[in-house]
Amino acid sequence: MASTPPGTHGRAKRSLGQNFLVDQNLQRKIVSALGAGVDDEVLEVGPGRGALTQHLIGTVRHLTLVELDDDLAASLEQENADRDDVSVIHGDVLKVPMDRLTSDGSLRVIGNIPYNITTPIIFRFLERPRPMDMIFMVQAEVADRIVAPVGTKAYGALSIGVRSVARVQRLFKVSRGAFRPVPGVDSAIIRITPLQPEPLEAGDELRLRRVVRSCFQWRRKQLRRILRDHPELGYTVDVAERAAAAAECTLDERPERLSPDQFCRLALALP
Repeated sequence: MASTPPGTHGRAKRSLGQNFLVDQNLQRKIVSALGAGVDDEVLEVGPGRGALTQHLIGTVRHLTLVELDDDLAASLEQENADRDDVSVIHGDVLKVPMDRLTSDGSLRVIGNIPYNITTPIIFRFLERPRPMDMIFMVQAEVADRIVAPVGTKAYGALSIGVRSVARVQRLFKVSRGAFRPVPGVDSAIIRITPLQPEPLEAGDELRLRRVVRSCFQWRRKQLRRILRDHPELGYTVDVAERAAAAAECTLDERPERLSPDQFCRLALALP
């Protein structure tokens, strides 16, 4: 087991949303949830001081670490300079070309990701080519929104955006006391597993996102008005009625009453 990289014990940087996981038992539990083995390629997002990294090194075929912080990236590079099975990418995971991270969908991803960019990171890894699966630590409230049941207040565009292309499990809660500095909220571990085969073509996914975004901007209105009057949509009533029939819903429904599958069918039926 690798030790925590030397020289990485400075103060957390608020600008980067840094909160370091110091509970060793939770570190092991999170890595165990990924279930990666000696044949797997793993990417860790924001390894920081190496809390999860130390439990991954030497247990997988290859580990890629993507770290934005200058000092932490330098320490990780120094610590792993002699290892062929570890690569360090010093950069922003939102800007690193995806084909540099995964090319054939076999990559597995893990990370304690910053609260302030949680949603962009999740959707970054839901771009094609998608990894095999992902274990992310996120704010508990965000996890609740992603897995929220249809028709609840928490259910919305985030729920549908993720669950239309992936299965999601909320695995367990992580208390704020497991971090230093202590954040103001609790966290949760989620597993995201992209669907195979992919349920939608790339162009259909773009249409789905546009429809979902528009619907939840006007979430208190009925589908009839949204599909007809929203400036990004503007469909005729006839087109909207055919799409609603394909989705097995009515135009009297409000967006939160449609499941991710119904939204997919609705989007596929729209021109």
